[in-house]
Formats: sequence, C-alpha cells, structure tokens
Amino acid sequence: MSRLDEAQEHLSRMVAFATVSSRPNIELIAWYADRLKALGGRVRVLEAPESGKANLFATFGPDGDGGIVLSGHTDVVPAEETGWTSDPFVLRDAGDLLYARGACDMKGFLACALASAPLFTGRLTRPLHFALTHDEEVGCLGAQDLVALLRREGLRPAAAIIGEPTSMKIIDAHKGCCEYTTTFHGLEGHGSAPERGVSATEYAGRFIVRLLELRHELTARAPADSPFDPPHSTVQVGRMTGGVARNVIAGLASVDWELRPINAADKDHAIRAMRDFCNETLLPAMRDVHQSANIETLTVGDVAGLEPVTDNEAREIVAALTGDNGAATVSFGTEAGLFQSLGCAAVVCGPGSIDQAHKADEYVSRTQLGLCLDMLENLGASLQGDTP
Repeated sequence: MSRLDEAQEHLSRMVAFATVSSRPNIELIAWYADRLKALGGRVRVLEAPESGKANLFATFGPDGDGGIVLSGHTDVVPAEETGWTSDPFVLRDAGDLLYARGACDMKGFLACALASAPLFTGRLTRPLHFALTHDEEVGCLGAQDLVALLRREGLRPAAAIIGEPTSMKIIDAHKGCCEYTTTFHGLEGHGSAPERGVSATEYAGRFIVRLLELRHELTARAPADSPFDPPHSTVQVGRMTGGVARNVIAGLASVDWELRPINAADKDHAIRAMRDFCNETLLPAMRDVHQSANIETLTVGDVAGLEPVTDNEAREIVAALTGDNGAATVSFGTEAGLFQSLGCAAVVCGPGSIDQAHKADEYVSRTQLGLCLDMLENLGASLQGDTP
C-alpha cells in the first residue's frame, strides 16, 4: 500500500469518529495513541476534566528541548448544514476529492502525520513531537492546557507546524480572536420614571459607542508595514439583547463582541480601555441610582494571534521541506500563537483549503494529501541527517 493510500485509510477511520466539539474525542485519541505506541513512540494521553476529552503528546527521537512539533486539533464543527450529499462522517471517495466532515479541517493533516510516523522511528537528530488537541473550534481549550503543561514541565520545542488547511502554503502570521459577553445589571422600573431606574440597555448602548470609538483608535495604531488585511486590529459587535417591553426600564442587557488583535499590545490597550470606561464612567453613574448595579465581562474565547517575526525557524524548516520560500498571512485563528507564547517558532501549513472548511460537502484532495506527505517525508530525511 502506498503512503498516500495509507493516509486515506487513516482519514477514513478518523472521520468516522464524530468528534464534534460538544462530544468526546477520547476514542479517536486512544486509537491514534495505539498506532504511535506500536511504532515506538513515547505517548502521553492527557485527559481533561471534561468527560471524554483528551490531548495527546507523543515523542520520537531523543528527549529534551529543541524538537519539532506536528500539531493538529481533533474536534470538528457540527455537520448540520443543508447540502450534504453523503453521510458527513463516512469518507466518500470521489476520485481526487475525499468528502467528510473534518477531511479538510483538519484530520487530513493528522492522517498524513500518522502515515508518515514510521519515517520518524530511526535515530533522529532532534525530537519529533505529535500534538493532538481537543476543543480548538470552541476556543483552543485543549491547546491552552497542553502549552501550560509544557511550560510547567520546562519542555521547550524549537518549532511547531500547525497543519490547518492552507493549500500547503506557509502562513507565518494571523490575528488573534478574543470573544466576550458583557452583561449589565441595572434596576427595573416603570418607563414613566426613567430617573428612578437604571436602564441596562442604555448603558449597554453607551458601551457599544465606546467600542466604536475604540475601533477608530485601533485603526490609528496600525503599523505602517502591517501584513494583515485589514492592517489594524478590529472590534465588532455581534449581538445586543436586553429589556422586556418598551414601557419597562430594562434591568438586564448583554453585548456580545469580539476583538481581533494583530499583536498583544493592541489587545492590552483594548481590554484596558473598556475596563476603565466601565469602572470609571459607567458603573459610578449606575450606582448613583442603585448601589447593586453591576457590569460583568465573560471571556468566551481567547485565542492568541501568531505575530510575524523576522527570525522564524519553523518558516525556514517548512520552506526547505516544500521548496516554497514565500509566506503569507490569514484571517482565521489557529493554535499557532499558543506555541509561539511558549517561545517556540511556529507556522501554519497543511493540506486542503480553508474555503472548504465549515460547510457542507467539506473535502480534501488526494493531491493535497500527497504534497503534505512529501513535506513530511522530507522532514523525516532531514531529521536523520539526510538532505531532503
């Protein structure tokens, strides 16, 4: 069996695990772990407090720092869109195209990594790690736990390749994605006497106005050489809810909003600006009328961006493996920024196009899987001292 056929066989098995983020992923992790163990990998299954959720971290070659990480998430988005022409959790082979939920995002990469694992069983010049995570689609929860564990244990890989679908192009930067819900607790009352109540909707409206002012501030902070499109950090208000009737002072309101920062400094600036506005302007006015009034902000998701850096060993490694010296940025988020926060160089590069993710009849092509296998074969050769 060719390595490409083996990768397709692994992919067929993996998509059959319906690892939607709301469901367990432990069976897929156990299946993958067994195959790495059989090849001599030193495998750790790291169970999460959530029932049925786990990460996997496995190593081939020597122990210690300086290794290369092949990273991917095991969860997928729900397959509830209309338009599926086959069972989303059964791989449909249509020649070059392979259809299933997760085929592109991102079990195709994980299948290629598993098919290539025998190439990493010899004497390697540096460690090669497999990192499989849970709950990326709902906030990179598994990767946050994994990176925190590596930090506590003092293990410092040198480079990480996150195999999100990029059509095998090198991505060396992307924005962060921070999602919040800010809730306003006011004081209900009759609409004929608005001064006797604290309208949560009115204060939520003032909060939104400040967010829009912040949007202009972030636009002005864009570096002249920013590689992003748009070049600045962005703020967006997705939803506002509150109130019960037009003649009742609203006692409760909430604002769902997101921040997509291009760097940590912009994120800090935005969070500090909104916190100060609440604490110094809105809350004192609310509590002048009702001492128990309050504002609470819940962090729904906090995904670090991958900041562009001049010296990036991961970019150099993948460029040498693929022969592609170019690099680009993307607007979607990945786990790459979390590895970067560990002091690890990181890039995103994997088979398939993001244009096929999160939609009916998601697919990856065998051609793309073949290119990924070529990259990993070259990685195996380079880790054994051969020129790829």
